Amino acid sequence: MGWWQRLRFGLFGGPTPTYDGIGGGRRALAWQVANPGAVAALAASQEELRAKSRDQVRRNVWAAAGVEAYVANAIGTGIKPQSMAADVAVRPAIQTLWTHWGDDADAAGLTDVYGLQALACRALVEGGEALVRLRYRRPEDGLSVGLQLQVLEPEHLPAALNRELSSGNVIRAGIEFDKLGRRVAYHLYRSHPEDGALAPMSGAGGLDTVRVDAREVIHLFRPLRPGQIRGEPWLARALVKLHELDQYDDAELVRKKTAAMFAGFITRTAPEDPLMGEGPADAQGVALAGLEPGTLQLLEPGEDVRFSQPADVGASYAEFLRMQFRAVAAAMGITYEMLTGDLTQVNYSSIRAGLLEFRRRCEAIQHGVIVFQLCRPVWRAWMTQAVLEGALDLPGFSRRERDYLAVKWIPQGWQWVDPKKEFDALQTAIRAGLLSRSEAISAFGYDAEDIDREIAADNARADALGLVFDSDPRHDRAAAPPTSTRANAP
Repeated sequence: MGWWQRLRFGLFGGPTPTYDGIGGGRRALAWQVANPGAVAALAASQEELRAKSRDQVRRNVWAAAGVEAYVANAIGTGIKPQSMAADVAVRPAIQTLWTHWGDDADAAGLTDVYGLQALACRALVEGGEALVRLRYRRPEDGLSVGLQLQVLEPEHLPAALNRELSSGNVIRAGIEFDKLGRRVAYHLYRSHPEDGALAPMSGAGGLDTVRVDAREVIHLFRPLRPGQIRGEPWLARALVKLHELDQYDDAELVRKKTAAMFAGFITRTAPEDPLMGEGPADAQGVALAGLEPGTLQLLEPGEDVRFSQPADVGASYAEFLRMQFRAVAAAMGITYEMLTGDLTQVNYSSIRAGLLEFRRRCEAIQHGVIVFQLCRPVWRAWMTQAVLEGALDLPGFSRRERDYLAVKWIPQGWQWVDPKKEFDALQTAIRAGLLSRSEAISAFGYDAEDIDREIAADNARADALGLVFDSDPRHDRAAAPPTSTRANAP
């Protein structure tokens, strides 16, 4: 018998698990497991998970706070592009046109392009995915670039639509794939399937699907498994705990309310005798007695007074909730402090360490999901449309498309608990040659070229007005030289 056979059958001939998690022992007796594929795992549960996730965000203050926290940190005021076109001369024209178009980017006219980023991110966190349609417009619409964006909730993409087409393509969960597994189209409901008659603007046939070319649809979701084609709501692992915590907290609130209704119960040996402080009887013939502040009530012989003593929640209530909310925050990928707003047990070092870990996760989502799946396709479609319309003059665009499309996406900068320490560290890194000014400026969500232009304009205006600040070498000199050389380097 080989060594592997001895390991499997053990000394007594029976099978011996090589891992604690396998086998049917006492501790694993009720552990029923399944191993569905990435597509099958969401096929049967996606709609219910999404419905429960939306219900919790509507009703549960902590679920809503968690979603708000993630959107505010991942998007904030927007993930903004900085053109890195090889032809430096065309960069200002690209940036200016993007700024003008951003105000008209929303097909609904409710926000700008960065507000659409936040809306798509909210749909991503709450519903697990978001759909963004590229809506091309006519010249008479008067837009700086004939393109607008329409953000749709994932309910527009029917999860139960699975079909094989005569062309050889297959539809899985509403998405049409070709023989090579490439997405070629999305089959979308014309209106939200849960709006029904409340969405008259959707037109007739709201529950009919329309085939939309995949080049006109951006499907935003976080892939967690190879082969995954639809997104999973980010609250999925915290839904049960959030629901029960909300119920538990409400029960404790009612308990406290009951305890605040201080009541007394009087017993007497002769029920026909008058009760202390007895008032007139009510409509049911029941007489009530009361005590006023400062009263010293003498009881008659045989009378006794007992007061209710509701059970108190005890000192464990706050600690219990704190531990449960830590688990919820871990499931959502945020910190406990962001979820609850409770800063009573943090100091500078602990909150900074927690923020660093969260921001590392957030940056992974920003660059690996939001920028790659949303920002880059929008930038490509916008610039292509701008060139076709003549809004941008980019010679040889078809041959040099990669050079013109080069862009750096800059999220909103992080604000630190002690900014002086952070700025001192940045200054040291720049002077040591470990960090460039451009990268340091980008870390705060700004474009280095814009900052340099603003500094030059500020310096020119200060010179014209005869102003000398402490950043100017002339500040500490008795006599100012006729021309100035300003130091703006750290």
